[in-house]
Amino acid sequence: MKRALIPVLLLAAVFSLAQSTEVDITAEPHHHFVLQNEYVRVSSVEVPPHHQTLMHRHDHDYIYVTIGATELENDVAGKPSANLKLHDGETRFLSGPFAHLVKDLAPTPFRNVTVELLQDEKAHKSPPPKWDEERGLHILDGGTQDILFVKDGVRVTEIQLQPGGSIPKHHHAGPHLVVSLTDYELRSDVVGKGSKTMQPKRGDVSWVPAGYTHVLTNSGKQPARFITMEFH
Repeated sequence: MKRALIPVLLLAAVFSLAQSTEVDITAEPHHHFVLQNEYVRVSSVEVPPHHQTLMHRHDHDYIYVTIGATELENDVAGKPSANLKLHDGETRFLSGPFAHLVKDLAPTPFRNVTVELLQDEKAHKSPPPKWDEERGLHILDGGTQDILFVKDGVRVTEIQLQPGGSIPKHHHAGPHLVVSLTDYELRSDVVGKGSKTMQPKRGDVSWVPAGYTHVLTNSGKQPARFITMEFH
């Protein structure tokens, strides 16, 4: 009986050590690197049902976009655990630094896109320029444009376009990141450069450089839904 207890105790000790040992987010195996530049480091996260991440460290402020509804247990180091129910497309901002592990309590995989804001320290020391608008819902021709929040100078917006819907001509003075919440087809009519058609898939991420004016139209047969993160 005593012999049988030894492996059980060893397993418990290993599990406890795994929970208490922190790894950097870049070393957490459920976080898959997507892209990095001077503004962001982006990871695609996927945790199987009833599995959990390692205890991992977030050194930067970050924004996450939930891909699919889910229920989680969030265990932040040094704090009581908390359960979260997140809806598809829910987008939140969290301030670093901290370490945590996440358990998927749902019968489906937990997926999100994690966007680390690499210029957060600069934003903390010197407040970035204010946007002309930092919150508001705009009714478009066949869609909506909902400015969710501004954090660390980054403006986060959810856009929904029905087939044939469009965003009228607008200018991008700074770069922006796009996170797709559905499969869709968009046509971008750029002033002075012609048209381009894009067909992103749900969960795809793209970085769009600054300095152009365009009209964006849902040229497909399915509704388009995506998150944009704009930088000055």
